[in-house]
Amino acid sequence: MTLFADLGLAEPLLQALAAEGYAHPTPIQEQSIPYLLAGKDVLGLAQTGTGKTAAFALPLLHRLDIEKKRAMPKSTRVLVLTPTRELAVQVAQNFRSYGSRYRLRYAQVFGGVGMVPQIKTMAGGVDILVATPGRLLDLMGQNAIRLDSVEALVLDEADRMLDMGFIQPIRRIVAALPKARQTVLFSATMPDSILGLAESVLHCPVRVEVAPVSSTAEKIEQRVLFVDRENKRSLLTNLLSERNVERALVFTRTKHGANRVAELLDKAGIPADAIHGNKSQGARQKALNDFRDGRIRVLVATDIAARGIDVDGVTHVFNYELPNEPESYVHRIGRTARAGASGIALSLCDADEVAYLRAIEKTIQQSVPVDDTHAFHAPHIAQRTARGGGRPAPTGRRPGGRPAGRSAQPAQAKQGKPAGKPAAARNGNGAARGGRAG
Repeated sequence: MTLFADLGLAEPLLQALAAEGYAHPTPIQEQSIPYLLAGKDVLGLAQTGTGKTAAFALPLLHRLDIEKKRAMPKSTRVLVLTPTRELAVQVAQNFRSYGSRYRLRYAQVFGGVGMVPQIKTMAGGVDILVATPGRLLDLMGQNAIRLDSVEALVLDEADRMLDMGFIQPIRRIVAALPKARQTVLFSATMPDSILGLAESVLHCPVRVEVAPVSSTAEKIEQRVLFVDRENKRSLLTNLLSERNVERALVFTRTKHGANRVAELLDKAGIPADAIHGNKSQGARQKALNDFRDGRIRVLVATDIAARGIDVDGVTHVFNYELPNEPESYVHRIGRTARAGASGIALSLCDADEVAYLRAIEKTIQQSVPVDDTHAFHAPHIAQRTARGGGRPAPTGRRPGGRPAGRSAQPAQAKQGKPAGKPAAARNGNGAARGGRAG
């Protein structure tokens, strides 16, 4: 099995990885790092939780160490663009962790907080800047940031950035960069829009891919529960009341819906909070920290906000509302079963969401097994999907694999540790302690 020491990384990076308990690279790291160390542009296809942050952070930190020089005022040597504030914070934390043996300057630039501290941090120049496109353009417009000396650009989760309407901001940012640079683009999906962007920003890239696009992790146990809309809240409350649901993410399609569900769960005695774009950065970070530290057991999120959620030990994902974009289903359920652990993904499907379910199954190229044993099963909806073709027969088993005949709650995911001390690595990058970096 390949070791990080086999990839040619600098000794300070190997020491930092060893201190974190990482010895073996993940497949995306093993494929990407040698090319990036050689100065190649890389187009990477990888789902969340595969360790893609370390795949680009480690070789770029190596580069900064080899080519020692000071960043120009108001500029940065490495620029990383992310779609959300939460992901920017996570990526910056990973850079600091892996680069702990170096004396480097970092900055994070995103909306929802004041500009003045960000402007002051950038005044003297930094080695690594992690930013969201909107705030970066704002500060460029105020002449607080210049990009004419950037040596490396990373577009992280490019498909989500395009989904959020950032294509033109990205093109404006890229136009301000030197043409002679190294560029990395990572995406979980590869639609034509991403291919077009890649062709315009990458130079003779090496393509690396670790899993089929829009595939779902093998260790995620998926189930769909047909239920009338008016019974969804009761069903969700019942499911979350099970003690084996140690740490759960609940997804809604709207911000207002996330707030309603979180309030419902709190009233039912289930500690929960919501995270979405209408909340301040402070409120979002508090909710995320409370979830990560075990002060709340359930975090209710919208798709965009969830892109920055990388928390270990999530035993269950609940799709309270099915996403209208099938690729989002893959991203949602990928928040569990990380670092080799198992996980459970349960989707509550009402009559109006049958078309969404069919689109999801077409995208993931498999049927989602039906659990018809819960107290709120809606056979008329199940029959409609069966007539639509491609639906599997009811399993007669509980979401966690138990035989029918007991309560309709999901069985425990085999995580091996309680929610307060998850089996995966503490830094939230989806790597198992003693094995892989995220």
